[in-house]
Amino acid sequence: MSSTTISPKNPAAATASRRANAAVPVPEDVELIRTAAKVTRDLNAPKPLIYWADFLASTAVGYGSLAGAIFSPSTAVAVAFGLIAVLALYRAGSFIHELTHIRRNALPGFHFAWNALFGVPMLIPSFMYEGIHSIHHRTRKYGTVEDPEYLPLALMKPWSVPLFVVVAALAPVALLFRYAVLSPLSAVIPPLRKLVVERYSGLIINPEFRRKPPEGELKRRWLACEIGASIWAIALLALVATDVIPLRAFLIFLAVMSGSVVLNQIRTLVAHLWENDGQEMTVTAQYLDSVNVPPPATLPALWAPVGLRYHALHHLLPGVPYHSLGEAHRRLAAELPSESKFYRADHDSLWTLITGLVRGSAGRN
Repeated sequence: MSSTTISPKNPAAATASRRANAAVPVPEDVELIRTAAKVTRDLNAPKPLIYWADFLASTAVGYGSLAGAIFSPSTAVAVAFGLIAVLALYRAGSFIHELTHIRRNALPGFHFAWNALFGVPMLIPSFMYEGIHSIHHRTRKYGTVEDPEYLPLALMKPWSVPLFVVVAALAPVALLFRYAVLSPLSAVIPPLRKLVVERYSGLIINPEFRRKPPEGELKRRWLACEIGASIWAIALLALVATDVIPLRAFLIFLAVMSGSVVLNQIRTLVAHLWENDGQEMTVTAQYLDSVNVPPPATLPALWAPVGLRYHALHHLLPGVPYHSLGEAHRRLAAELPSESKFYRADHDSLWTLITGLVRGSAGRN
């Protein structure tokens, strides 16, 4: 076996190989797809106890730490509580990804609880992802101009990468404006409503994407969550303006929100290699353009929680719940030979992925 063999022990060679052949269409790896489906057939059912315990614990720790940061008289202690709040609320928020993949009857009440306890209070109700993320998983949409969650960042100017993160830091202010100002105004100004629905109602990164108006059951849920988020945003600003909520507490709340969004944006930066120039891709090509960061790495448990460390595997097996992706990866690693394309999506760290993306964009421009 040569020194450039692609294996889980040689992620750098895998990345270099992919980039060297980025323009070459990737044929479908039928054996990989067939094996993945075969060895994970018993892993598709979500386990309610895990979902509820994980989400409720993350939410409790997040809000409790936020309160600790707000009420602590010590700056050092407040910062420590703030960092814990960022991580815990980021994990709680990451369940929005699961909401788009699990059937409502598989986890009764979970969608409502997530919106009531996190989505509406943090001004990111689930309708901003439902109906959006599913497009990203369509074989003929992924990586094209119609994909709301894809930009060819590796092919863009080097400054695009840091700008991508900096913009995320302003998200809390933008969300407050969206729900406290644009929502009520758009209710009485139809042209503004069209703009709000198309441009400001989805967690997207593709600026060319335009969302279609909701229909059916999603329309009802959208309206209920939007009204709730609007009332909360207006009330929050009013309470701050009248000094019922001290400005310091409000700013800490915004800082924690911003920290969670920035962390998610950094994770998004390394969820894919972002090397597609808009062409349709095979399922195998989509898998290879996506990223796994499996054990022995430990930090992904913090920056890529709720199964997001197995993002490539998730694109291959979108029906497998987050708590079973680790087992799915282990089974495939035991089943497939070392020369399989399966291992080419494995990487060893966040730093390796970010530096690879920055160097790649710099080298192409």
